[in-house]
Amino acid sequence: MVALGEAIRRIRVSKGISQENLALHAELDRSYLGRVERADNNVTVLTVRKLAKALGVSVAKLMREAGL
Repeated sequence: MVALGEAIRRIRVSKGISQENLALHAELDRSYLGRVERADNNVTVLTVRKLAKALGVSVAKLMREAGL
C-alpha cells in the first residue's frame, strides 16, 4: 500500500494535479485520497481504476510505477 500511495502521489505531482482536483475527477473525497497516498487506507481495485483513469494512466502503468 505504501508503494502504491507513493506512485499515485509521484504521478499526480509530476502532472501538476492537486489532491483536490484528482479526488474530484476520481469521484473520491480529498481526505480519503490523502489517506491513500499516505497508505493509511487500503484501496479496492475499483478505486485504483478510478485513480488511474483520473491520472490519465492505465492500471498496469500505475502498478508498474509502484513496483507491483
